[in-house]
Amino acid sequence: MNEKNRLLKVAPILKQYSLEPHFVEEMGRVQKIYTNKGVYALKRISPHHGGDFIRHVQTLFQKGYNRIVPIFPTVDGRYAILHENALYYLMPWLANEERENRFERHQQLFRELARLHTLSSKEITISKEERTEHYESTLLEWEKEKEFLDGFIEACEQKEYMSPFELNFSLCYHDITEALRFSTTKLNEWYEKTKDSDKARTVIVHGKVSTEHFLYDDRGYGYFTNFEKAKQGSPLHDLLPFLSRTLKTMPKRSEECIEWIYTYLKYFPFREDEQLLFFSYFAHPGAAIRSAEKYYKKQNKKGERKAVLHFQRQYWLLKNTEYVVMRMDEIEKQKAQAKAQAEAQAQEGAQN
Repeated sequence: MNEKNRLLKVAPILKQYSLEPHFVEEMGRVQKIYTNKGVYALKRISPHHGGDFIRHVQTLFQKGYNRIVPIFPTVDGRYAILHENALYYLMPWLANEERENRFERHQQLFRELARLHTLSSKEITISKEERTEHYESTLLEWEKEKEFLDGFIEACEQKEYMSPFELNFSLCYHDITEALRFSTTKLNEWYEKTKDSDKARTVIVHGKVSTEHFLYDDRGYGYFTNFEKAKQGSPLHDLLPFLSRTLKTMPKRSEECIEWIYTYLKYFPFREDEQLLFFSYFAHPGAAIRSAEKYYKKQNKKGERKAVLHFQRQYWLLKNTEYVVMRMDEIEKQKAQAKAQAEAQAQEGAQN
Protein backbone atom coordinates (compact mmCIF):
# COMPACT_ATOMS: atom_id res chain seq x y z
CA MET A 1 0.00 0.00 0.00
CA ASN A 2 1.50 3.36 -1.01
CA GLU A 3 1.64 6.42 1.23
CA LYS A 4 -1.38 8.11 -0.33
CA ASN A 5 -3.58 5.04 0.19
CA ARG A 6 -2.38 4.67 3.79
CA LEU A 7 -3.36 8.28 4.50
CA LEU A 8 -6.76 7.81 2.86
CA LYS A 9 -7.37 4.67 4.93
CA VAL A 10 -6.63 6.23 8.34
CA ALA A 11 -8.12 9.68 7.64
CA PRO A 12 -11.76 8.69 8.48
CA ILE A 13 -10.60 7.12 11.76
CA LEU A 14 -8.44 10.06 12.83
CA LYS A 15 -11.19 12.49 11.95
CA GLN A 16 -13.04 11.08 14.99
CA TYR A 17 -10.15 12.48 17.11
CA SER A 18 -9.94 15.80 15.23
CA LEU A 19 -6.54 14.77 13.89
CA GLU A 20 -5.19 15.23 10.40
CA PRO A 21 -2.62 12.59 9.28
CA HIS A 22 0.53 13.76 7.49
CA PHE A 23 2.53 10.51 7.28
CA VAL A 24 1.94 6.85 8.23
CA GLU A 25 4.47 4.10 9.06
CA GLU A 26 3.18 0.51 9.00
CA MET A 27 4.42 -1.63 11.94
CA GLY A 28 2.29 -4.76 11.83
CA ARG A 29 -1.01 -4.14 13.58
CA VAL A 30 0.28 -0.80 14.88
CA GLN A 31 0.69 2.30 12.73
CA LYS A 32 2.93 5.18 13.70
CA ILE A 33 1.02 8.26 12.58
CA TYR A 34 2.45 11.77 12.27
CA THR A 35 -0.37 14.30 12.57
CA ASN A 36 -0.99 18.01 12.89
CA LYS A 37 -0.99 17.56 16.70
CA GLY A 38 1.92 15.17 17.24
CA VAL A 39 2.85 11.50 16.79
CA TYR A 40 0.40 8.72 17.73
CA ALA A 41 0.09 4.93 17.66
CA LEU A 42 -3.05 3.54 16.03
CA LYS A 43 -3.72 -0.10 16.90
CA ARG A 44 -5.97 -2.48 14.94
CA ILE A 45 -7.57 -5.42 16.77
CA SER A 46 -10.39 -7.91 16.35
CA PRO A 47 -13.79 -6.40 17.25
CA HIS A 48 -14.44 -9.46 19.46
CA HIS A 49 -11.85 -8.27 22.03
CA GLY A 50 -12.90 -4.62 22.24
CA GLY A 51 -15.34 -4.25 25.10
CA ASP A 52 -13.64 -6.38 27.74
CA PHE A 53 -10.15 -5.04 27.21
CA ILE A 54 -11.20 -1.38 27.36
CA ARG A 55 -13.29 -2.06 30.48
CA HIS A 56 -10.28 -3.65 32.24
CA VAL A 57 -7.99 -0.76 31.29
CA GLN A 58 -10.52 1.79 32.57
CA THR A 59 -10.90 -0.19 35.82
CA LEU A 60 -7.14 -0.05 36.38
CA PHE A 61 -7.05 3.71 35.75
CA GLN A 62 -9.92 4.18 38.21
CA LYS A 63 -8.02 2.19 40.85
CA GLY A 64 -5.04 4.53 40.46
CA TYR A 65 -2.81 2.39 38.25
CA ASN A 66 -1.31 4.79 35.71
CA ARG A 67 1.49 2.74 34.17
CA ILE A 68 -0.62 1.86 31.15
CA VAL A 69 -0.14 3.52 27.79
CA PRO A 70 -3.28 5.72 27.80
CA ILE A 71 -6.05 5.18 25.27
CA PHE A 72 -7.40 8.44 23.91
CA PRO A 73 -11.17 8.96 23.59
CA THR A 74 -12.71 10.24 20.39
CA VAL A 75 -14.38 13.65 20.27
CA ASP A 76 -17.69 12.01 21.26
CA GLY A 77 -16.12 9.97 24.10
CA ARG A 78 -15.63 6.53 22.53
CA TYR A 79 -12.43 4.60 23.29
CA ALA A 80 -12.45 2.52 20.11
CA ILE A 81 -13.78 2.91 16.58
CA LEU A 82 -15.27 0.16 14.43
CA HIS A 83 -14.09 0.67 10.85
CA GLU A 84 -14.21 -1.83 7.98
CA ASN A 85 -14.71 -4.88 10.26
CA ALA A 86 -11.81 -3.98 12.58
CA LEU A 87 -11.59 -2.11 15.86
CA TYR A 88 -9.09 0.74 16.20
CA TYR A 89 -7.84 2.63 19.24
CA LEU A 90 -5.39 5.51 19.59
CA MET A 91 -2.44 5.92 21.97
CA PRO A 92 0.52 8.28 22.32
CA TRP A 93 3.67 7.10 20.55
CA LEU A 94 6.35 6.21 23.13
CA ALA A 95 10.02 6.50 22.20
CA ASN A 96 10.82 3.18 23.94
CA GLU A 97 14.55 3.85 23.96
CA GLU A 98 16.55 1.19 25.78
CA ARG A 99 18.21 3.14 28.58
CA GLU A 100 18.62 0.17 30.89
CA ASN A 101 20.19 -3.23 30.52
CA ARG A 102 18.05 -6.36 30.17
CA PHE A 103 18.14 -7.19 33.90
CA GLU A 104 16.93 -3.75 35.02
CA ARG A 105 14.26 -3.69 32.31
CA HIS A 106 12.86 -6.98 33.59
CA GLN A 107 13.10 -5.76 37.20
CA GLN A 108 10.92 -2.75 36.40
CA LEU A 109 8.48 -4.92 34.43
CA PHE A 110 8.02 -7.34 37.35
CA ARG A 111 7.69 -4.49 39.84
CA GLU A 112 4.98 -2.84 37.76
CA LEU A 113 3.21 -6.15 37.15
CA ALA A 114 3.09 -6.70 40.92
CA ARG A 115 1.61 -3.21 41.40
CA LEU A 116 -0.98 -3.87 38.70
CA HIS A 117 -1.98 -7.12 40.42
CA THR A 118 -2.03 -5.50 43.88
CA LEU A 119 -4.34 -2.64 42.86
CA SER A 120 -6.73 -4.94 40.97
CA SER A 121 -6.74 -7.76 43.55
CA LYS A 122 -10.06 -8.95 44.93
CA GLU A 123 -11.46 -11.94 46.81
CA ILE A 124 -13.96 -14.13 45.03
CA THR A 125 -16.08 -17.01 46.28
CA ILE A 126 -15.39 -20.47 44.87
CA SER A 127 -17.50 -23.44 45.88
CA LYS A 128 -15.74 -26.41 47.43
CA GLU A 129 -17.19 -28.53 44.62
CA GLU A 130 -15.51 -26.34 41.97
CA ARG A 131 -12.17 -26.52 43.79
CA THR A 132 -12.41 -30.30 44.17
CA GLU A 133 -13.40 -30.73 40.53
CA HIS A 134 -10.39 -28.69 39.38
CA TYR A 135 -8.05 -30.66 41.64
CA GLU A 136 -9.39 -34.08 40.60
CA SER A 137 -9.41 -33.31 36.86
CA THR A 138 -5.83 -31.97 37.01
CA LEU A 139 -4.69 -34.95 39.06
CA LEU A 140 -6.33 -37.37 36.63
CA GLU A 141 -4.64 -35.67 33.68
CA TRP A 142 -1.23 -35.90 35.37
CA GLU A 143 -1.80 -39.54 36.30
CA LYS A 144 -2.47 -40.27 32.61
CA GLU A 145 0.78 -38.48 31.74
CA LYS A 146 2.63 -40.70 34.22
CA GLU A 147 1.04 -43.80 32.66
CA PHE A 148 2.16 -42.64 29.23
CA LEU A 149 5.73 -42.00 30.42
CA ASP A 150 5.93 -45.45 32.04
CA GLY A 151 4.44 -47.14 28.98
CA PHE A 152 6.78 -45.35 26.57
CA ILE A 153 9.93 -46.09 28.59
CA GLU A 154 8.91 -49.74 28.81
CA ALA A 155 8.42 -49.90 25.02
CA CYS A 156 11.80 -48.22 24.47
CA GLU A 157 13.67 -50.58 26.80
CA GLN A 158 12.21 -53.66 25.11
CA LYS A 159 13.81 -52.69 21.79
CA GLU A 160 17.16 -54.10 20.79
CA TYR A 161 17.98 -50.89 18.92
CA MET A 162 16.36 -47.65 20.01
CA SER A 163 15.80 -44.76 17.62
CA PRO A 164 17.72 -41.54 18.45
CA PHE A 165 14.52 -40.05 19.89
CA GLU A 166 13.81 -43.12 22.03
CA LEU A 167 17.38 -43.12 23.35
CA ASN A 168 17.15 -39.43 24.18
CA PHE A 169 13.79 -39.93 25.92
CA SER A 170 15.19 -42.85 27.93
CA LEU A 171 18.07 -40.69 29.17
CA CYS A 172 15.66 -37.91 30.20
CA TYR A 173 12.87 -40.13 31.60
CA HIS A 174 14.01 -39.92 35.24
CA ASP A 175 14.15 -36.10 35.28
CA ILE A 176 10.74 -35.80 33.61
CA THR A 177 9.06 -38.18 36.06
CA GLU A 178 10.72 -36.46 39.03
CA ALA A 179 9.41 -33.09 37.84
CA LEU A 180 5.93 -34.61 37.46
CA ARG A 181 6.16 -36.15 40.94
CA PHE A 182 7.18 -32.78 42.45
CA SER A 183 4.28 -31.02 40.66
CA THR A 184 1.81 -33.62 41.89
CA THR A 185 3.10 -33.37 45.46
CA LYS A 186 2.67 -29.58 45.49
CA LEU A 187 -0.81 -29.91 43.95
CA ASN A 188 -1.80 -32.35 46.72
CA GLU A 189 -0.41 -29.98 49.37
CA TRP A 190 -2.36 -27.10 47.80
CA TYR A 191 -5.61 -29.08 47.89
CA GLU A 192 -5.11 -30.16 51.51
CA LYS A 193 -4.46 -26.53 52.41
CA THR A 194 -7.52 -25.12 50.59
CA LYS A 195 -10.15 -27.88 50.39
CA ASP A 196 -12.23 -26.32 53.18
CA SER A 197 -11.91 -22.77 51.88
CA ASP A 198 -14.41 -21.03 49.64
CA LYS A 199 -12.24 -17.98 48.91
CA ALA A 200 -9.64 -17.24 46.24
CA ARG A 201 -7.75 -14.14 45.17
CA THR A 202 -7.99 -12.87 41.61
CA VAL A 203 -6.44 -9.92 39.80
CA ILE A 204 -6.75 -8.24 36.43
CA VAL A 205 -4.40 -10.32 34.31
CA HIS A 206 -2.59 -8.52 31.49
CA GLY A 207 -2.80 -11.69 29.38
CA LYS A 208 0.33 -11.28 27.29
CA VAL A 209 3.15 -9.98 29.48
CA SER A 210 6.30 -9.38 27.46
CA THR A 211 9.14 -6.85 27.27
CA GLU A 212 7.69 -5.99 23.83
CA HIS A 213 4.50 -4.91 25.60
CA PHE A 214 6.30 -2.83 28.23
CA LEU A 215 7.28 0.46 26.62
CA TYR A 216 9.34 3.38 27.90
CA ASP A 217 8.62 7.09 27.59
CA ASP A 218 11.30 9.76 27.12
CA ARG A 219 11.78 10.00 30.91
CA GLY A 220 12.55 6.28 31.24
CA TYR A 221 9.25 5.25 32.87
CA GLY A 222 7.82 1.90 31.76
CA TYR A 223 4.18 1.45 30.67
CA PHE A 224 2.18 -1.66 29.81
CA THR A 225 0.44 -1.82 26.47
CA ASN A 226 -1.42 -4.49 24.44
CA PHE A 227 -4.16 -5.30 26.98
CA GLU A 228 -6.41 -7.05 24.45
CA LYS A 229 -6.22 -10.37 26.35
CA ALA A 230 -6.80 -8.84 29.80
CA LYS A 231 -9.17 -10.73 32.10
CA GLN A 232 -9.92 -11.39 35.75
CA GLY A 233 -7.96 -14.42 36.89
CA SER A 234 -5.06 -15.87 38.85
CA PRO A 235 -1.79 -13.87 38.77
CA LEU A 236 -0.14 -17.13 37.65
CA HIS A 237 -1.70 -16.58 34.21
CA ASP A 238 0.70 -13.65 33.76
CA LEU A 239 3.77 -15.07 35.48
CA LEU A 240 4.00 -18.64 34.16
CA PRO A 241 3.89 -17.98 30.37
CA PHE A 242 6.48 -15.21 30.72
CA LEU A 243 8.82 -17.39 32.78
CA SER A 244 8.39 -20.31 30.38
CA ARG A 245 9.39 -18.15 27.39
CA THR A 246 12.33 -16.67 29.32
CA LEU A 247 13.69 -20.09 30.31
CA LYS A 248 13.26 -21.65 26.85
CA THR A 249 16.99 -21.35 26.12
CA MET A 250 20.17 -23.40 26.19
CA PRO A 251 20.82 -24.92 29.65
CA LYS A 252 21.59 -22.21 32.20
CA ARG A 253 21.32 -21.44 35.90
CA SER A 254 19.10 -18.40 35.81
CA GLU A 255 19.81 -16.52 39.04
CA GLU A 256 18.44 -13.36 37.40
CA CYS A 257 15.10 -15.10 36.82
CA ILE A 258 14.92 -15.90 40.55
CA GLU A 259 15.63 -12.25 41.35
CA TRP A 260 12.86 -11.09 38.98
CA ILE A 261 10.35 -13.40 40.68
CA TYR A 262 11.34 -12.16 44.14
CA THR A 263 11.08 -8.55 42.91
CA TYR A 264 7.46 -9.37 42.01
CA LEU A 265 6.85 -11.15 45.34
CA LYS A 266 8.25 -8.17 47.28
CA TYR A 267 5.34 -6.07 45.99
CA PHE A 268 2.72 -8.82 45.65
CA PRO A 269 3.54 -11.59 48.17
CA PHE A 270 1.94 -14.96 47.50
CA ARG A 271 -0.20 -16.58 50.13
CA GLU A 272 0.86 -20.08 51.11
CA ASP A 273 -1.71 -21.78 48.88
CA GLU A 274 -0.80 -19.55 45.91
CA GLN A 275 2.86 -20.42 46.36
CA LEU A 276 2.10 -24.15 46.35
CA LEU A 277 0.06 -23.80 43.16
CA PHE A 278 2.81 -21.68 41.58
CA PHE A 279 5.43 -24.37 42.28
CA SER A 280 3.09 -27.10 41.05
CA TYR A 281 2.30 -25.50 37.68
CA PHE A 282 5.75 -23.98 37.15
CA ALA A 283 7.58 -27.29 37.68
CA HIS A 284 5.16 -29.36 35.58
CA PRO A 285 7.06 -30.88 32.60
CA GLY A 286 4.13 -30.54 30.18
CA ALA A 287 6.16 -29.37 27.16
CA ALA A 288 8.54 -32.35 27.31
CA ILE A 289 5.65 -34.81 27.78
CA ARG A 290 3.71 -33.36 24.82
CA SER A 291 6.80 -33.62 22.64
CA ALA A 292 7.21 -37.30 23.56
CA GLU A 293 3.50 -38.01 23.02
CA LYS A 294 3.63 -36.41 19.57
CA TYR A 295 6.53 -38.67 18.57
CA TYR A 296 4.91 -41.77 20.08
CA LYS A 297 1.65 -41.14 18.20
CA LYS A 298 3.62 -40.58 14.96
CA GLN A 299 2.24 -37.04 14.73
CA ASN A 300 5.64 -35.50 14.08
CA LYS A 301 6.02 -35.33 10.31
CA LYS A 302 9.28 -33.38 10.31
CA GLY A 303 11.55 -36.38 10.67
CA GLU A 304 13.64 -37.96 13.41
CA ARG A 305 16.30 -35.27 13.63
CA LYS A 306 13.84 -32.39 14.07
CA ALA A 307 11.80 -34.43 16.56
CA VAL A 308 14.94 -35.01 18.65
CA LEU A 309 15.90 -31.33 18.50
CA HIS A 310 12.38 -30.27 19.52
CA PHE A 311 12.37 -32.70 22.47
CA GLN A 312 15.86 -31.52 23.49
CA ARG A 313 14.66 -27.92 23.70
CA GLN A 314 11.70 -28.92 25.89
CA TYR A 315 14.05 -30.90 28.13
CA TRP A 316 16.34 -27.87 28.48
CA LEU A 317 13.31 -25.81 29.50
CA LEU A 318 12.52 -28.46 32.13
CA LYS A 319 16.08 -28.34 33.53
CA ASN A 320 16.21 -24.52 33.51
CA THR A 321 12.86 -24.41 35.32
CA GLU A 322 13.97 -27.12 37.74
CA TYR A 323 16.93 -24.99 38.85
CA VAL A 324 14.72 -21.95 39.53
CA VAL A 325 12.07 -24.01 41.35
CA MET A 326 14.59 -25.89 43.52
CA ARG A 327 16.41 -22.68 44.49
CA MET A 328 13.12 -20.99 45.37
CA ASP A 329 11.94 -24.03 47.32
CA GLU A 330 15.21 -23.95 49.26
CA ILE A 331 14.91 -20.20 49.91
CA GLU A 332 11.32 -20.59 51.17
CA LYS A 333 12.31 -23.44 53.50
CA GLN A 334 15.16 -21.32 54.90
CA LYS A 335 12.73 -18.44 55.47
CA ALA A 336 10.27 -20.73 57.27
CA GLN A 337 13.06 -22.15 59.41
CA ALA A 338 14.38 -18.70 60.33
CA LYS A 339 10.84 -17.55 61.20
CA ALA A 340 10.28 -20.60 63.42
CA GLN A 341 13.59 -20.01 65.21
CA ALA A 342 12.79 -16.32 65.77
CA GLU A 343 9.37 -17.21 67.20
CA ALA A 344 10.91 -19.86 69.47
CA GLN A 345 13.51 -17.37 70.74
CA ALA A 346 10.83 -14.74 71.34
CA GLN A 347 8.75 -17.23 73.27
CA GLU A 348 11.76 -18.32 75.30
CA GLY A 349 12.60 -14.68 76.05
CA ALA A 350 9.05 -14.01 77.21
CA GLN A 351 9.16 -16.99 79.58
CA ASN A 352 12.44 -15.81 81.10
